[in-house]
Amino acid sequence: MGKTISSCLLPALISCFYLQLQIGTASDTLRASKSIKDPEFIISQGGVFRLGFFSFANSTNRYVGILYNQIPVQTVVWVANRNRPLKDSSGILTISDDGKLVVLNGKAEILWSTHVTNLVPNATTAQLLDSGNLVLNNGDNGGSSSLWESFQHPSNVFLQTMKMGVDLKTGRKVHTRSWKGPDDPSDGNFSQGLEPFNIPEGVIWNNNQIYFRTGPWNGHIYIGLIDMNTVYLDGFYVVADDDGKSYYETYKYSNKSMLIYYELDYEGRFVGRNWDAGKGDWINSYQILRTDCDFYGKCGAFGICDRMKRPICSCSKGFKPRNAEEWSRGNWSRGCFIGLPLCSAKEITTMAVEEQGKVMMGF
Repeated sequence: MGKTISSCLLPALISCFYLQLQIGTASDTLRASKSIKDPEFIISQGGVFRLGFFSFANSTNRYVGILYNQIPVQTVVWVANRNRPLKDSSGILTISDDGKLVVLNGKAEILWSTHVTNLVPNATTAQLLDSGNLVLNNGDNGGSSSLWESFQHPSNVFLQTMKMGVDLKTGRKVHTRSWKGPDDPSDGNFSQGLEPFNIPEGVIWNNNQIYFRTGPWNGHIYIGLIDMNTVYLDGFYVVADDDGKSYYETYKYSNKSMLIYYELDYEGRFVGRNWDAGKGDWINSYQILRTDCDFYGKCGAFGICDRMKRPICSCSKGFKPRNAEEWSRGNWSRGCFIGLPLCSAKEITTMAVEEQGKVMMGF
């Protein structure tokens, strides 16, 4: 992310002009009879995003992706062939004979596909919307009954109007997946999305382990997120269906002129980025995981994390470290256990809960 575009303006304009001649006036749509060949691209109707081939400054690999189109910093929001890059400029993005959107190399080998069925051959279209969503349809229906959408298969970026959620009836989840590195968009270790629990929460996973939890959604905010009332709340909400079997989180800002997106970076940080025209770059506007105490289970069971203390972890009253040697080395993951007779367990547990509540309230 955030790499300066190295290609010159003139070739880009020539490529754009050539592509518009190739596919007609609908420059935001790829039809079954046409292809995009490296370095060609299509542009959403309002010019906000483009879909085409790109490379990173420190790599010769070629990818097909969606990028912001009108800013001078290369900003990638979605990658098709993230795990199977092209090794040269022979790539083609096209609609196959059976109606799938595919990325091919120079040997006509499929490196990526939408893998959808119920398609109408020779009638399938792929349209790039100003929201950044790439939509596959049976014909020109403007996305009203899409067969496949990039918003349902995100990379590492959470864009406005994207619905990050879980369907308990089907088991389907929509969540972002981090990159492996700053110039490597292949699947990383972290993912981010919504987990219903008893009450929906935003969660970051490190592989299959919970890495961060936002706290429950109370109808207005996630109660565990600092500054959500002032920074994160505008246009953000969580939706549940009537029978509580489907949940999703989404956002849409009232200021339409503001360019903003949220990224799950390769180190597991979930960061909001705003475009600053004066600086000519993206700036971080919001970030969770600010301190070590923000990590889920940092101090283990019955441990208390206080970022103002050293060490940051301590045991609740009546508890002691489960492994004293590890605890002294700063490994607090095993937490604490009750160090008094079993008959006092109920009383001590109540004290521990009260103590943790005081820390959360700032007492």
